[in-house]
Amino acid sequence: MRNVIRAVLLSSILGFPLLCVAQEQKPYEPPKADAAKKDDTPALPADSRTTGQVTVGGKVIKYTAVAGAMTMRDEKGQRKADIAFVAYLVDGKAPSKRPITFAFNGGPGSASAWLHLGVLGPKRLGFGNEGDVPSKSPALIDNADTWLDFTDLVFIDPVGTGWSRPAQDTDENKKAFWGVRQDIDSMSKFIALWLAKYQRLQSPKFLAGESYGGFRAPRIASHLQTTEGVGVQGVVVISPVIDFALWRGTRNTPFAYVSTLPAMAAAAMEKATGQDVKVDQLAEVEKYAMTDYLVDLMRGRQDSAAVDRMADKVTKLTGLDPALVKRLGGRIDVSTFVREIRRDKGEIGSRYDASVTAYDPFPSSAEQNWGDPILQGAIAPVTSAIVDYVSNTLNWKVDAPYKVLNSEVNQKWDWNQSPMGGGNAADASEDLRKALALDKSLKMLIVHGATDLVTPYMASRIVIDQIPAMGDPNRLRLKVYPGGHMFYTRENSRRFLRDDVRALYPDPASADAGGSGKQG
Repeated sequence: MRNVIRAVLLSSILGFPLLCVAQEQKPYEPPKADAAKKDDTPALPADSRTTGQVTVGGKVIKYTAVAGAMTMRDEKGQRKADIAFVAYLVDGKAPSKRPITFAFNGGPGSASAWLHLGVLGPKRLGFGNEGDVPSKSPALIDNADTWLDFTDLVFIDPVGTGWSRPAQDTDENKKAFWGVRQDIDSMSKFIALWLAKYQRLQSPKFLAGESYGGFRAPRIASHLQTTEGVGVQGVVVISPVIDFALWRGTRNTPFAYVSTLPAMAAAAMEKATGQDVKVDQLAEVEKYAMTDYLVDLMRGRQDSAAVDRMADKVTKLTGLDPALVKRLGGRIDVSTFVREIRRDKGEIGSRYDASVTAYDPFPSSAEQNWGDPILQGAIAPVTSAIVDYVSNTLNWKVDAPYKVLNSEVNQKWDWNQSPMGGGNAADASEDLRKALALDKSLKMLIVHGATDLVTPYMASRIVIDQIPAMGDPNRLRLKVYPGGHMFYTRENSRRFLRDDVRALYPDPASADAGGSGKQG
């Protein structure tokens, strides 16, 4: 392909003088529109509107579903991308009073199907739990725990995910969307354009983001406030990485070990008891991680007494082989933990929920040699379910593959690091602080699963503890539920989340605020 492009460019350059001569010999003709740069990707279909209903807490909620796309243009009006969305708008409610929530997942490179079908939307798919397999039927059921009784919903697929795509399939055009700053800008513009198009600028506005989407959410809230002229009242941050320095860690800093130890202990408790861990059971390990463990980690590997203390305590908390823990100096990385926690049974745990396992296809290998049991296991049912649902129930048919996860986006993501090398890790805590400081009524709820090793809850606790109180301390809260990265796949945790989120929103029984007036 590159050779073809070079040949075309060369012929264009060499042919330029001949073209000039030819133009001098005949009358001027204005350039045809078709001669301009053509889009490589066709525009997505026109919006589709359908109706549906769901019962929440014994009350029937009737809604209009809009499946479609928003065209994103540059300052010259040229089409740059189409961003697909699915919106649910409850019927018979005053739009100016009815809250609206924009929801998105993360990756980078993930579509919004996980939140859409896992917890927020009116239809739900079971996935991500022990026993769920790729061949499981992708049939959807009514979601009695949907948020639709207290807020309208808009699910957004960033460019390169789902059916959203750039106008030209070129690296240059993708760079306009695939990066930390570019992504915040395009997602914020989408929200502002959508609110204007559908006449919802008067509505109370909320954001809900999962994983990298949880990193996005505070930054989008701040960007909307200061750049797009849109204020949000609340942000729900689900299983986020807020500060990538804590998440990534290095061999010379202890915080990655501190952040993951409580989640490992929670998984070990569930393995031992066969029951959901209770969050208050983790208080002791949290205290140890932030005090004695942190101090001994800082003493270093040359302090044999510190290593012995850590090895003894970490062995008891994780249930791993004492010799292995001692050999690792009490420092257990995530890959080792998920490999070893079920090794005696020939199974391997998931980073997304260490209590969920699958058979290890290479049990004698020194290292893990395949993907994640939850992530790889959920791709097929989630993709099949969202494509079938949007195409046949919502009647929006796109002649293209649906990308629930796009590795190209992830691999080409511009992290906007320092050009001097080894730049600062991506961090959303500064925008989180600014957004809360600028709007005294803004509330944020950060939620995690206890056994999530992808984005451990302790990392968010460390960040939150460093943020000054600005008015009511309940404006910024952390909640931890049983389960992993997608803890909402567990029935009780999904309902705990709904109850805690509900407190951020206006009373649904107030005049025309929407909803049933009765909680589920």
